[in-house]
Amino acid sequence: MSAMGIGTKRKRKHGRRSRKRQENAVVGATNPEAAAGGNEVRSSVSNVELVTSNSPHLPLNTSDAAVCAPTKPPSLKLQPTRLFPMTSLLSLAVPCFRRLMRRDPNFSLPWQRKRQYSSSSSGFVIQGRRVLTSAHSVQHYTQIKLKKRGSDTKYVATVLAIGVECDVALLTVNDDEFWEGISPVVFGDLPALQDAVTVVGYPIGGDTISVTSGVVSRIEILSYVHGSTELLGLQIDAAVNAGNSGGPAFNDRGICVGIAFQSIKHEDVENIGYVIPTPVIMHFIQDYEKHGMYTGFPVLGFEWQKMENKDLRLSMGMNLDHNGIRIRRIGPASPLFKVLKPSDIILSFDGVDIAEDGTVPFRHGERIGFSYLVSQKYTDDSAEIEVFRNSEHLKFKVDLGTHTRLVPAHNNGKPPSYYIIAGFVFTPVTVPYLRSESIAHSLVLTSLVLYFQYGKEYEYEAPVKLLDKVLHGMPQSVDEQIVVISQVLVADINIGYEDIVNTQVLAFNGQPVKNLKSLVSMVESCTDRYMKFDLEHQQIVVLRTRTAKAATLDILTRHCVPSAMSDDLKT
Repeated sequence: MSAMGIGTKRKRKHGRRSRKRQENAVVGATNPEAAAGGNEVRSSVSNVELVTSNSPHLPLNTSDAAVCAPTKPPSLKLQPTRLFPMTSLLSLAVPCFRRLMRRDPNFSLPWQRKRQYSSSSSGFVIQGRRVLTSAHSVQHYTQIKLKKRGSDTKYVATVLAIGVECDVALLTVNDDEFWEGISPVVFGDLPALQDAVTVVGYPIGGDTISVTSGVVSRIEILSYVHGSTELLGLQIDAAVNAGNSGGPAFNDRGICVGIAFQSIKHEDVENIGYVIPTPVIMHFIQDYEKHGMYTGFPVLGFEWQKMENKDLRLSMGMNLDHNGIRIRRIGPASPLFKVLKPSDIILSFDGVDIAEDGTVPFRHGERIGFSYLVSQKYTDDSAEIEVFRNSEHLKFKVDLGTHTRLVPAHNNGKPPSYYIIAGFVFTPVTVPYLRSESIAHSLVLTSLVLYFQYGKEYEYEAPVKLLDKVLHGMPQSVDEQIVVISQVLVADINIGYEDIVNTQVLAFNGQPVKNLKSLVSMVESCTDRYMKFDLEHQQIVVLRTRTAKAATLDILTRHCVPSAMSDDLKT
């Protein structure tokens, strides 16, 4: 999945598709401006603007809404409000222009960051002197400035929280002058199908406010590109272009029903945009208010199978009128590992029956994936799960939490970890690592093409074995990582090993490699004559210990590497 505005989509090279992948879905905040020489790209990633409303402010009801109501999704309870014409809303709106400087991690050279560049995007003011925008617009920021409509004054903003999974970020401005004449936007309930929606922002193509209108065409669990997760989302037929990300989406009464954040760009598709709905937004805000920080969306941490086949249900001892889903696998790192078992049939979640296709009642006769119920909970919340196991009905009260993935979906804004010995660069595999800009090297004699990373089309380009670990890998512990040799910094000591790239390290001197930190500990404390790295595909690397350690400093100096390891490995 490529960021909008960086370039057009490449033709798919393989027939392999990832699970539930939204083809050509792109984060809608990239606004390219210019390119620099070399391997770095200077671009304006997101044209984000803040839109505020001077419409009468309605206090939010912060009481807990029913989380698992089968007929209506949990949403923020609001007092009734008068109709507010869109023309009046726009005339009273006080957009703010945000400018930020950022430096993205360089996964090919993890000891440094990429060249600094600027970006801008949309956003809007909410109660509590806070600003909402999209998370992908502020990641890896170094400075953020906001500018109100009609003013040339820029105000420095502070980031309060970034929700990577839900692609929402919360900002504030300490300068009182910024808040003069600004009233917060009012949130509404989840819209219905065919409800009118208007997206407001400052997309690419001009400097003034832009308004696009359409209707809600779909409400379902969809893939959030930036967070590599699946949450409730709205599909609309209004254009969501580069720079709209973070801007509000209003209904025909001038009430905010979501945040524009991504779209699909394809030659056969027109005007398919996506909006983060208010239940997801309010979960993010209330999570921050409850914990003082963003803690994420809980997940159950298991893979499941539909039970639509009647023979399958009968073989499991179920009656034909029984519903539920079967647990295929559950990893030791799952928060429910000690409670649930493979082949358990999940019948209900918090009293809401789960159908054999994994859906639950939603509203107005609609159905939605049961993960929606889970996503409305908070970290450390409890839930009741009804299970059918060995012809018995069991009920468990479980504590929910976030789930550790074998290949993390993001780096939480932290720089990548790395370790270098004798020119071998070791790093853990993450989705951002796989997505980073691909660098290909061709060997003329063999016509072999090697990739350091697999680019934004990693779901097509990555080897099947590695892709399987991304999609289905389950860690045996919360700190397990897949460690690879990302590249080799050429030197005399590593002659013959130069072509090793993106190859997993399985063991060191006969000891399994649990994570990068354990590998560093074993290498640094090694007193054996030789160091032996067992790699995948039965490949090995053998180095003389004393010579390898002595050569490392010279290699670091020659390649202008400031340290043999990242800061997180020094403690």
